Amino acid sequence: MAGGGSSEFDPESVISYKFPEILYTYTERDAAIYALGIGACGNDAVDNKELKYVYNADGQEFIQILNKASVAGLHDKGKAAVIEIEIASYEKESGEPLCMNRMSIYLRGSGGFSKSSRPYSYSRNPSNQTAFPKIPKSQPFAVFEECTQASQALLYRLSGDYNPLHSDPLVASIAGFSRPILHGLCTLGFAIRAIIGRICRGDRTLIKSISGRFLLHVYPGETLITEMWPEASRVIYQVKVKERNRAVLVGFVDLDRISSSL
Repeated sequence: MAGGGSSEFDPESVISYKFPEILYTYTERDAAIYALGIGACGNDAVDNKELKYVYNADGQEFIQILNKASVAGLHDKGKAAVIEIEIASYEKESGEPLCMNRMSIYLRGSGGFSKSSRPYSYSRNPSNQTAFPKIPKSQPFAVFEECTQASQALLYRLSGDYNPLHSDPLVASIAGFSRPILHGLCTLGFAIRAIIGRICRGDRTLIKSISGRFLLHVYPGETLITEMWPEASRVIYQVKVKERNRAVLVGFVDLDRISSSL
């Protein structure tokens, strides 16, 4: 993306960009590797609430998923730009919609393209869909503490994110970190596992939607503390790194129905 207020840059061309459709194939092995990557059965290999994610006694699973991506928003932040991407996933054979992923990407050095004094800002999603609730000042309803493994990022990367920032000490050093860092989506996975375990009592079907905002990096081997506050059909959560006492992730999970345990 060109920046610096270039007269040649047209925001509308970014918004209307057509991504190629991408087909992915997932098997039981892919699902198991992902589950292990976010800590499933890490402390108990026969945990009956999590073993189902890494072992399927009924045999192989196979699914082909078609992903369709589009630009859902673009914002000029001066020295940077924020682009919103939506990815709709469908089961290839039936065409049944499976899920929608939304993400915001911060692009340094790509801002300054507004053609008026008012910064350019477009989003096709209502602002109330992207607003994050404040973390309550009250004591959390539930807290879950779990230590990641020193090799956590090396295991999680097998799910497809091979960015060397998470595996190569030299690349991590150039980026300003003392060692490779954990994938943000791996941290998110740990948080959602905590919510499924503590709030949903192991029933993953209660989860309707997941939102998260990354605040700080995590080093593999650090301890994650997930704090949870149920509010009606929503669970607000915050993840902290115990060793540094810093918040690294905040967000909320909407439930399809209220758990009988609340």
